[in-house]
Amino acid sequence: MEITLALGGGGAKGNSHIGVIRRLEKEGFIIRSVAGTSFGGIVAIFYAAGYSPDDIQKIFEDVDQGRLYGRDPEDGPSLLGISGVRKLLNHVVGGKTFDDLRIPCAVTAVDVKSGDEVIISKGTLVDALLSTTALPGIFPVQRMNGWELVDGGVLNPVPVSVARMLSPNLPVVAVILNDPMDKPVPTYTIPMPQILPRSIVERISRMNFAQSLDIFLRAVDVSSRAVAHFRLELDKPDVLIRPAVHHINLLDKVVVADVAMLGEQATEEMLLQIKRAVSWPVRISKKIFGAIQ
Repeated sequence: MEITLALGGGGAKGNSHIGVIRRLEKEGFIIRSVAGTSFGGIVAIFYAAGYSPDDIQKIFEDVDQGRLYGRDPEDGPSLLGISGVRKLLNHVVGGKTFDDLRIPCAVTAVDVKSGDEVIISKGTLVDALLSTTALPGIFPVQRMNGWELVDGGVLNPVPVSVARMLSPNLPVVAVILNDPMDKPVPTYTIPMPQILPRSIVERISRMNFAQSLDIFLRAVDVSSRAVAHFRLELDKPDVLIRPAVHHINLLDKVVVADVAMLGEQATEEMLLQIKRAVSWPVRISKKIFGAIQ
């Protein structure tokens, strides 16, 4: 039972991807390729590099989530730095490139100079990961090959088209973390480094700047939902899994195991549809029917 995966972006919600992959493997599905955007890109590359779902969960559990967003001198203009993120990625994948992966994998980013989607499937993994996760304005723009790259979710929140490109003859199982269009939009707060005293953190959260950022991020959330909805209507994955992660914000501190379990539960609910999608007679008949039409 072979499939290809498209893992969507969603910040801390992306820990649910771990549970999705774990449940698929337990059921006997073979993941032949994987595409990812943003946090989905991190899970995609880690998995393609040979880390099991349990390994990936352990990596994220061991991370001090409060120290991910410090600044390094090389960080460009942004609200938050990526010092801790860079150290994590260097520790996990080091100097590896896409040539070192065990299965085909690609992640997406957006060039803010041209406005084009950029599919990254060559070069160093760390550069690709920093590019696909560069939330506009929140994290620094990543410069590569003349591009100025930001988070791939800007244009393709769930990279179904990329997964299909990697394995054209396999069903695409897509995982979406964006809230449905009819869900209330949550409020957002700035994640503060743990080194700051609580009194300063509380004072910053009451500033006009923090309140303005909340409005900005809510607007981005609404836009991202719409883009995801229309892209999925266009790209039409064979199966769509939607973990119940709507209560989690992009940069929340979370219990990784709990979020991963939400992915397992959502996958369990879709197992029948996934098994139908990998049935060759069904897939062949669909192609023939479509040709006749």
